[in-house]
Amino acid sequence: MGAELKSQVAVIGGGCAGLAAASRLAEMGIVVTLYESSPHLGGRARGVQYKGLALDNGPHILLGAYSETLRLLKLAGVTEEKALLRMPLQLTIQNEFSLRAMPCLPAPLHILAGLLTAKGLSIGERLAAIRFMVWMSLAKFKLTQDETLQNLLRQKAQPKRVIKLLWEPLCVAALNTPIQIASAQVYLNVLRDSFSKAKLDSDMLLPRCDLSTLIADPVAAYIQRAGGSVLINTTVSGLRQDGDGFLLACDKAQSKRFSHVIIAVSPFRLDKLTEQLPKLTGATYSYQPIYTVYLQYPESVKLAHPMIGLTKSYSQWVFDRGLLCGQHGMLGVVISAEGPHQKLTQEDLALAVIKELSGAFPNLPAPLWHKVIAEKRATFSCTPDLQRPPQLTAITGLYLVGDYVAGDYPATIEGAVRSGVSAANHIIASLNPH
Repeated sequence: MGAELKSQVAVIGGGCAGLAAASRLAEMGIVVTLYESSPHLGGRARGVQYKGLALDNGPHILLGAYSETLRLLKLAGVTEEKALLRMPLQLTIQNEFSLRAMPCLPAPLHILAGLLTAKGLSIGERLAAIRFMVWMSLAKFKLTQDETLQNLLRQKAQPKRVIKLLWEPLCVAALNTPIQIASAQVYLNVLRDSFSKAKLDSDMLLPRCDLSTLIADPVAAYIQRAGGSVLINTTVSGLRQDGDGFLLACDKAQSKRFSHVIIAVSPFRLDKLTEQLPKLTGATYSYQPIYTVYLQYPESVKLAHPMIGLTKSYSQWVFDRGLLCGQHGMLGVVISAEGPHQKLTQEDLALAVIKELSGAFPNLPAPLWHKVIAEKRATFSCTPDLQRPPQLTAITGLYLVGDYVAGDYPATIEGAVRSGVSAANHIIASLNPH
C-alpha cells in the first residue's frame, strides 16, 4: 500500500504520542520520518542513567484498560510477561488501608467485592464507597456538567476517610491534579474504562524495566525495521505550507517536503514551531509537577509489596524496584501534583522522604545514596471543562497529537498513544478513501 500512496509523513516529537503515530503509519507501509530534538526518545516516559542504574524520569503505572499502549508494545515485539508485572488491582496504604479486587468475579463485581472486604474502613465507609460505584455505573460514568472531583464526592456523601484513602490517591495517580481542582468527568472516564468493562482492565501493570527499554527503544526499532526513519538530536527549525504539502527545515539537513505533518511536541513549544503557519486553535494550560526520589538501600531491603501508598506525608507511592526489576534495595518514591514539597530544596525533600520512610517502615536502615528527579511541567492541570485543542487543525494535512489534545483521558501514556494512533488513522483514511 505504501508504494501506491506515494506520501511522506513527518512526525515532530519523539514522545509516546509521536512514537505511536509513526509506528502506526510504518505498520501500514507509509513512509514516515520522526524528528526528536533531544538525544533521547520517550519524552516524559523515558529511562535515566544514574550510577550505572537505569532509572526513570518518573515511575508509571499502566492499567489493563490501556489497550492501545498494549497493542503498541505487542507491535514492537515487547513480551508483556517479561516486560510487565500484571497484578489484579490492589491498593495498599501502609498501616491504614488495603483493597484487593476479587479475580474470581466478573467486572464490576470484582471491584465491589473488593470494596466490601477492604481493610481499614468501617462497614459504613465501605458501603458508602460501593454506593458511589453503583451510582457511577447507573449514570454511565457521565456527568451533566463537569465539576471538581472534591465537590462531586461531597455531593455523593463520601466519608472523609474513604476520600483520603481511596478516591484521592486514585485521582492524584491518574490525573496528577489535586482533588480540589481535578475534573470529575475525566476521573470518571478513567474509572469507566478500568472498572466497569472487562475484569482484566483493572489489572495494574508495573514495568519490570526502565521506560526507554519498555517503550521508546523497541518502538523506534520497529519503525526503522518497517522502513521509517528516526532522527534524534535533530531540531525542526521551521515549518511552513508548500502547496498542498509542507516544507520542513531542521538544523542538520536540507529542507524536506512532506505531504502530512504530525506535531507531537509539548504545548508550550507549539507557538514557536508553528509561527510560519496560520494560527492554530490552542489552549492555555497550567501545569503540575511530579517529583521522584530514588533511594538506594542495602540490597537486603525489601518491601512487602511492589507498590505501597503513604498518607500524612510528602511521599505518596513507594515502588520497590528490587521486586520489579531486580534493582535490589532501590526504592522509588513518587510525589505527584502541586503541594508544599515544592518549597523544599531537592536535598531537604530527600531528607524528609527518608524520615517518612523510616517512620512507615521501622526496620529500614539508612540509605546509601539518593537522587531526586523533578519534572516541573510533567502534565497539564486536568481541571473541569478544560478546553483542549482538537487533533484535526484547520490546515489540511496538519495534526496535533499528545496527551494534552482533546480526548477522554488525562495526561497519561495511554492518552498520548491513543492520540498518536488516531492521527495516523486519519492520514491512512485520507490516503485510502475507499
